[in-house]
Amino acid sequence: MPEHSCKNAAEPCTRKVPIFASLSGSELSRISAMIRHRKYAKGQALILEEQPTDTLFIIQQGQVKLSKMTPQGKEQILHVLSSGEFFGELNILSSGELSNFSAYALTETAICMLTRTDMEQLMAENPDITIKLLKTVAKRLAHTENLAQSLATKDPEIRIAHMILELGDKYGKPRSGGLAIKLPLSREELASYVGVTRETISRKFARFEDLGLIELVGNKQLIVKDRPSLEKYTV
Repeated sequence: MPEHSCKNAAEPCTRKVPIFASLSGSELSRISAMIRHRKYAKGQALILEEQPTDTLFIIQQGQVKLSKMTPQGKEQILHVLSSGEFFGELNILSSGELSNFSAYALTETAICMLTRTDMEQLMAENPDITIKLLKTVAKRLAHTENLAQSLATKDPEIRIAHMILELGDKYGKPRSGGLAIKLPLSREELASYVGVTRETISRKFARFEDLGLIELVGNKQLIVKDRPSLEKYTV
């Protein structure tokens, strides 16, 4: 885990994270002095489930997946996070807890880290940070509940349609003929996300493509061509 610095980056991590948006330039500089920096290679673990941790991880550059192992020994992906997002907020709001997920770099990833001690000091001086952390916790809880509801349905087409729409909201870029999504996950990982097999993902993608709802461009890009029709699968 080589060290790096975001001091010379076009946009330091402290300015990319919404929880620090209300702070002054001098306060952000003080936080920057507290931050530790690390780089992770693609596939490398940042934190493992059941491992003790007291760190808030901020993604300076790259993408990270958060996942848990099911009782059946299969990976269940919970979140896919990218530049400017963070995780480990529960490690800051509680003490002596073990991580309830694992985090892996999906690409070469640069991370900024703040310890619980530093964050407690910052929250004491800036209560607004605590409120924003709690809002993030609430948002992620809602996402997890929606994921659980989606996984509870027996229809894989509904699950996969939900996933495509979610990825489109987060990673989609408008272009002629639809919404282009650079997929952050492999086919195997997409299957893990929605609790189906890789073969099912490929088969349902092909069906949606035959129906004119999406277009596949290689293995890493998908174009949503008919969002209204895709949304009908989720209601």
